[in-house]
Amino acid sequence: MDLGLKDRVYVLTGASRGLGFAAARELVADGAKVVIAGRDEKTAAQAAAELGPNAIGVAADNADPAVAERLIATARDRFGGFDGVLISVGGPPAGLTANITDAQWQAAFDSVFLGAVRLARTAASELSSGGVIGFVLSGSVYEPIPGLTVSNGLRPGLAGFAKSLASEVGPQGIRVVGLLPARIDTDRVRELDSLSGDADEARARNSEQIPLRRYGTPEEFGRATAFLLSPAASYLTGVMLPVDGGALHGF
Repeated sequence: MDLGLKDRVYVLTGASRGLGFAAARELVADGAKVVIAGRDEKTAAQAAAELGPNAIGVAADNADPAVAERLIATARDRFGGFDGVLISVGGPPAGLTANITDAQWQAAFDSVFLGAVRLARTAASELSSGGVIGFVLSGSVYEPIPGLTVSNGLRPGLAGFAKSLASEVGPQGIRVVGLLPARIDTDRVRELDSLSGDADEARARNSEQIPLRRYGTPEEFGRATAFLLSPAASYLTGVMLPVDGGALHGF
């Protein structure tokens, strides 16, 4: 199936590693060009170099109000266009409600929530018909995840914002989509498993709760993302797609 990605240009934040990088890899493999943003300049440059000449790495922090315009300008200057954005950030700190400080809540809000809103708002003003705004969220949009209080608080709000934005920009031919990963085999998930004190036991226990009885691979997440961002998904907007092996119990 031709996804129609050839020569389309996307900005991906939080994409120097993990799920963002997996999405960038699949986009480039199908012919797209990408601007990879990450907090560390060297890591972002290395990630882009791994993907070849159709990728460029840029140091950027989603909490910086100037980042959105700079990334979009980079896409146009380097690749001559801007067709979409995938907004992702590293997971906020794990912890229970009593252990999360005001400073941690504020830092997470600035990067995870407000930074994403700014990026989406700026992208919406710069995209034309056929453009797409994607959010990497979490299964916590629908079901709170034990021990991830900050994510449980912020991700559902972003999903609500995404749904509102989809209604507002739909008449302009711009789509808004969300991806809800769960146990994808990334460094972040392995770190969360290790917090239990026995990472292997935690992985086995969590796998038993997934209908497919295994963790997903970054490649599987990347392929789902590439499809949702592509013209092949041109009639899908306002959707929140779980990429979780069936782990969510609700409809």
